[in-house]
Amino acid sequence: MALNNTYDARLLQQETAVGAGVQLLLLTVLGTALGMGPAGWLTGLAFALATWAVLSRALHRTRPRSFGPANRVTLGRATLVGGVTALVADSFQSPPPVTVLVALTAVALILDAVDGKVARRTGSSSALGARFDMEVDAFLILVLSVYVATTVGPWALLIGGMRYAFVAAARFLPWLNNALPPSTGRKTVAALQGVLLLLAGSGILPYAPTFGVVALALGLLTWSFGRDIAWLWRTRGSAEREVAAVEVELLHRETAGVGAP
Repeated sequence: MALNNTYDARLLQQETAVGAGVQLLLLTVLGTALGMGPAGWLTGLAFALATWAVLSRALHRTRPRSFGPANRVTLGRATLVGGVTALVADSFQSPPPVTVLVALTAVALILDAVDGKVARRTGSSSALGARFDMEVDAFLILVLSVYVATTVGPWALLIGGMRYAFVAAARFLPWLNNALPPSTGRKTVAALQGVLLLLAGSGILPYAPTFGVVALALGLLTWSFGRDIAWLWRTRGSAEREVAAVEVELLHRETAGVGAP
């Protein structure tokens, strides 16, 4: 059994190592073809290292039997997001290659609809895969909001920062960690964020429509987060009671077991 576990661990490490290698290859291609500067290189390398380290740690914690096809798709998306991140960082020093940036982002957004389907069809859905997918999405939105903020103003950073602010607030307000019911509206708004920010960053629209598109993205996201937070606030008492009931039940079982043969 120990040999099998070690073998599986090595396979998982190979998967993450291949992902990091592909990320470095993409950065090399972008750097060579586009003349990417130090900011782009350093940011891209930092992204590759952080992705490899965080994913390796998550795999070590969860110990899945295999990496899975859906996670491979998500890892491919993460590689594209790393390229977008490098180009956005480089855009602060020189005009960005908008066509390449849009192409990488568009493919990453399209693949976002693929990994979930692959997971369901192959029966490889997992909490790790869902979290990996969500984090890649969130970081792409953050990077795109940084990019469009250079055009419409720093207020656009609220789009990318809202999810991270929510996670930070949940550390101090535990009721924000309660499970939310499924919502088509939430999924639709999340999907629209990337599309709207990509449209705004493509440069095909004049300033006023670009401003309006980013404002629409922020408005929809604010509505979605606001609705979820309101629901969590209203149901926080019932969630706490459920937790307390479970704790009482466990205590009763432990008490009933005291002194039993």
